[in-house]
Amino acid sequence: MPELPEVEALRQYLTDAVTECRIASVTPVAVNVLKTWDPPLEELVGRVCTRVERHGKFLDLCTENGPHLVVHLARAGWLRWRAEEPARAGPGRGPLALRLRLADGRGGFDLTEAGTQKRLAVYCVRSPEDVPGIARLGPEPLSDTFDVAAFAELLRGRRHRIKGVLRDQSVIAGIGNAYSDEILHAARMSPYRLASDLDGSEIETLYAAMRGTLLEAVERARGLAAQNLKSEKKSSMRVHGRAGLPCPVCGDTVREVSFRDSSLQYCPTCQTDGRTLADRRMSRLLK
Repeated sequence: MPELPEVEALRQYLTDAVTECRIASVTPVAVNVLKTWDPPLEELVGRVCTRVERHGKFLDLCTENGPHLVVHLARAGWLRWRAEEPARAGPGRGPLALRLRLADGRGGFDLTEAGTQKRLAVYCVRSPEDVPGIARLGPEPLSDTFDVAAFAELLRGRRHRIKGVLRDQSVIAGIGNAYSDEILHAARMSPYRLASDLDGSEIETLYAAMRGTLLEAVERARGLAAQNLKSEKKSSMRVHGRAGLPCPVCGDTVREVSFRDSSLQYCPTCQTDGRTLADRRMSRLLK
């Protein structure tokens, strides 16, 4: 799933590609990709794109005196830039979900989604706050106003495992499964720790790991073409997606805990004092 660093890189890429360009067409292809009906997509046609913003994992194309085109790529969605004029898009079973073209031969992009579970979502709205997922977002972790005191306040009283807290978009915007694994590894913290049990020093360590991990990822992705972002993300992971491989810090074997529709990876030596975390279905630690 694209997370904050990748979506921020796409925002930067689109800012250069579409700002001050006029929209020639917006064509939904997948049946369920468009989640709104008022205003209609047709209101975007002929509008000039003024800027591109990011809200957590949402991309927001803003138009002059007009609606916003908001995109959430979900787990398997992606954005592919097309400089050439493509063949006419029609409904089908392929990955294409939506196509946007700019006027005057300026190119455009396709939104695609792999797999059978179609969750990519597009909204045409008058304000980004009209998108339910944006309206309930927590603070941006890289905002200048989000300091360690604000982070500590968010964790206060939350008797939930810290892995889940970091992924909760209503608590902190933009962090998903992959970067929560990476943040906890950098903080040398078990994903099963309760957020409410962290002391002041541990909160400071986790905050520094969160900011550092995300800032490094954003910097690595800066300037990359959209088609290169996925491979860059995968190659930079230290524990996420590396179960069975050696930890790059200590050399211990990276372990995995599987859930119904996801998994987490961690290093026992770096994060759990050498203990192996039980499968979530067992709800306990193997001693």
